[in-house]
Amino acid sequence: MKGMIGRKVGMTQVFDEQGNVVPVTVIEAGPCYVTQVRDAERDGYAAIQLGFEETKPQRVTKGQLGHLQKNNLPALRILREFRVRNGESDELAEGAEIKVDVFSEGDFVDVIGTSKGRGFAGTIKRHGFARGPKTHGQSDRMRSPGSIGMCAAPGRTLKGQRMSGRMGNDRVTVQNLKVVRIDPDKNLLAVRGSVPGARGGIVIIKSALKKS
Repeated sequence: MKGMIGRKVGMTQVFDEQGNVVPVTVIEAGPCYVTQVRDAERDGYAAIQLGFEETKPQRVTKGQLGHLQKNNLPALRILREFRVRNGESDELAEGAEIKVDVFSEGDFVDVIGTSKGRGFAGTIKRHGFARGPKTHGQSDRMRSPGSIGMCAAPGRTLKGQRMSGRMGNDRVTVQNLKVVRIDPDKNLLAVRGSVPGARGGIVIIKSALKKS
């Protein structure tokens, strides 16, 4: 299983062998610990639970602390599950440590994160609507969404109508990002392209689902 939990550090640029500038996102990936192995026969599905980022014991719940102490693990802030195929969960034992060298340069990964929250946004910012004309006596409806309803039939606004509302702060997956650099000593992983979320946000790195 190739999967880790990490924290987004920020963006920078590196140069490839031909001297081209490559924009990359740096992720502090791991070290992660296997906190639980779920079995299909016992739990109904196969998965591996990983823990990330050591913290003080008083900063986690007593239930989570007891769950970690069963495998002699330190207090970990972040716990996430990675679904695997039957048989793959046997590759790792509870208490094992996973480092960034599980990936190699040239691999393709999917990165999951929480996008930046933009608050309540109008239709122009949220959906890319065009504003209305400034002429013909219009003074207070330039950024309005326009007509949203219908006539007598059906006489209501249909579900899914693009309107104003909360923007961002959603789970976003960016697929097929290429691993450009790996620094095992500092647990750093650099992938080509952008990663969802703000600096310091928690991200999940998996092997690319749609890339062999």
